Amino acid sequence: MKRQKRNQTERAFGRGYQAGIDGRSRSLCPHDTGQARQQWLSGWREARIDHWDGYNRMAQIQKLSNMRFS
Repeated sequence: MKRQKRNQTERAFGRGYQAGIDGRSRSLCPHDTGQARQQWLSGWREARIDHWDGYNRMAQIQKLSNMRFS
């Protein structure tokens, strides 16, 4: 049975979080407008906040993998 594809906003959040982990600028958001852009920026912001709160890179990656499989 094929696995159902995640919705676009969920993927945008995860990719934004990954960009935040990598320390990339939020201006590199691939979405111009809409809900996907908001989710990407939310993911990016959450990763940066986690970084500022003291999460190390491995903890952030663990959190990201838990988000993907929840």
